[in-house]
Amino acid sequence: MSAAPGRGAEERAAAVLEDDAEDLYEHAPCGYLSTLMDGTIARINTTLLEWLGHTRAELVGVRRFGDLLTVGGRLYHETHFAPLLQLQGEVNAIALELRAADGQRLPVLVTSVVRTGPDGTPLLIRSTVVAAKERRAYESELLRAHRASEVERDRLHRLNHLLQSTLLPPALETVPGLDAAAHYHIASLDEVGGDFYDLFPLAAGRWGFFLGDVCGKGALAATITSRVRYTLRSAAVFAADPAAVLEHLNGVLLEAHHPGDPRFCTVLYGQLVLSGGGVEIVIASGGHPPPILLRGNGSASYLPTEGGQLIGVLAGAAIVTTTVALCPGDTVLFYTDGLTEARTGTGGLFGEQALLRLAATLAPVSATDVVTALADLLHTLGPGVTDDTALLALHLPVPITGQ
Repeated sequence: MSAAPGRGAEERAAAVLEDDAEDLYEHAPCGYLSTLMDGTIARINTTLLEWLGHTRAELVGVRRFGDLLTVGGRLYHETHFAPLLQLQGEVNAIALELRAADGQRLPVLVTSVVRTGPDGTPLLIRSTVVAAKERRAYESELLRAHRASEVERDRLHRLNHLLQSTLLPPALETVPGLDAAAHYHIASLDEVGGDFYDLFPLAAGRWGFFLGDVCGKGALAATITSRVRYTLRSAAVFAADPAAVLEHLNGVLLEAHHPGDPRFCTVLYGQLVLSGGGVEIVIASGGHPPPILLRGNGSASYLPTEGGQLIGVLAGAAIVTTTVALCPGDTVLFYTDGLTEARTGTGGLFGEQALLRLAATLAPVSATDVVTALADLLHTLGPGVTDDTALLALHLPVPITGQ
């Protein structure tokens, strides 16, 4: 008793399937179209006729497939679709627009195949036409969202650039008798970096300068960077000892610390004194990569600043001080670790030894030329530079004889 209904359902389904082939063609959820090789419509299903609002008599044997397209669609069909179909024998999911009898545009995806006779002669073209209105609406919304995202991204870039510019001097101060140059390389426009530098007068014949890197990125790091710069410039006015300036900065950062703040930084602070045609520089280091001295005789070496501790982490942080006398033709280079930690084409870090070798090939060199060379290097490394980089160089030119 229970098996009979099952067999009956199967028989009814089989009967529907046998009788449904023509109905499936005529009322399929997509359009079917057959055309002769010149495009004349030979057969079209009811679904496509209803989409277009035409009768079969208006189209079959009377119109060509190109006549159903919009002006733009017809142009694309003639210049791309038809030649590609002739060359390959088929095309898949090409976006076109049909024009209905009432003038409405119908976005569709067309797939066409050339049917050939036994001898390979092309006989007709069979096409499947899929409505793409919802897809086109989705794509339009996706494009709108993408454009809005680009506008917002551009706005963010402008804000970041403006914020970054407030953390750097608009131009280096001119030091009489000295060539000074600086460069800031931005690794990403999406976030504000924490690198900084400055050069400023303290008294007659005496100048202060600094270069450093605050931990982290973004607006919070920019806030700390601004505090560091202000503190260094203020302390430099009252403290003749560079180490005392960094000790004061260390205390300020510890006092202002809040949980979650990128409160520490690496920094070099120095004072230079011009006298008797030479330059004496005293440099204090708080955990920052050592400067490079490029001598006028073509040699290059790191200055001994190892042992200085990060500023803003420990009370009584160790500060290392070194003194160097610049002779005519000498240059001292300061940099942040975005340069040495950049990745090369092999995937490894550029590193301090590679930087020293490069410096040796450049020496003797002016401040402007060494900064230009390193800026070009950063540009060449491209996406390998993942962190912002600040460069500052000071050079004592060789006097021009006869002047």
